[in-house]
Amino acid sequence: MESGGSQSCPGGCVAFVRTHKGLVLLGEIVLCVLTLVCYGASRTPGYTGVAVCELVFAAAFLVLYACGLHRRLALVHWGWSDFIRCLIGCLLFLITSLIVLIGHRDGSGIAAGVFGLLAGILLGYDAYITLPSRQGHTAAPTESPEGP
Repeated sequence: MESGGSQSCPGGCVAFVRTHKGLVLLGEIVLCVLTLVCYGASRTPGYTGVAVCELVFAAAFLVLYACGLHRRLALVHWGWSDFIRCLIGCLLFLITSLIVLIGHRDGSGIAAGVFGLLAGILLGYDAYITLPSRQGHTAAPTESPEGP
């Protein structure tokens, strides 16, 4: 622990990975690595770009959230940035995975398509739980402040 009660970046990373959002980001990273390896082993490794980009972005957001940099860099709205990352990644993974599953017959290409579909579904779920308008909404009070 550092002075002031705040955690260091490695300690914060371990604590963040145990949260729901941390586990989802870690799952995205694992699925991106599996997809990347399978695309690399297939006959047409031309679809590796989506997996590489999403792997880099997911790792960057994991470090950003784990080290608390999203609180220090308030210039960017990180909730919307993460939502847009997830939404675009979901669409790209679903499209490229369906193309690979329909058009390729080698085993590693099919495995890459399946892992890509799983990554697309996980990114869609991440987009759903990250949607900034869902967070911070509180119900309006129904009683008047003066009482009944």
